[in-house]
Amino acid sequence: MLAEIRVPTAARMRELGRRLAGLLRAGDLLVLTGPLGAGKTTLVQGIGDGLGVRGPVTSPTFVIARVHPSELGSGPALVHADAYRLGSRAEVDDLDLDADLDSSVTVVEWGEGLVEDLAPSYLEVKIAMAPAATAVKGDGEAGGVSDEPRTVRLAGRGPRWEAAAGPASLALNGGSEAP
Repeated sequence: MLAEIRVPTAARMRELGRRLAGLLRAGDLLVLTGPLGAGKTTLVQGIGDGLGVRGPVTSPTFVIARVHPSELGSGPALVHADAYRLGSRAEVDDLDLDADLDSSVTVVEWGEGLVEDLAPSYLEVKIAMAPAATAVKGDGEAGGVSDEPRTVRLAGRGPRWEAAAGPASLALNGGSEAP
């Protein structure tokens, strides 16, 4: 595991995304899991801010996937996908997410069990809500995420993240509360 971070508010979830973006590079795949309203899209908004991509970054639930090009010119694009409505790896294959994988940071919400084979390495991001928190529909949308604490667990899978484990853990605050 790279880090386990307590995130007390939606604003801090965005900040964690910005910090995480500093560790990401073209070719990285992130697989996000967590209940509805956990803050997955809020985290991706922070990643988009940190990567300097054209926005706004919103939930791709109904369009399945969005590409946000870099406004910096030299940085990677952000491919933001939502696999919630997908039922099989064949449906994921139809999206051609691997076509942009080498030149983009690809983040897939609800992708567990569906997208891990797209790349030799991926970062697993699991968001757990405090027991008292209730899911709020509209993850990441204005007013859609409650300010209940969450725990974010990051685990790197594959050679890319094995090599980055030490520096990534330090950069993400070594498992303490996000700033």
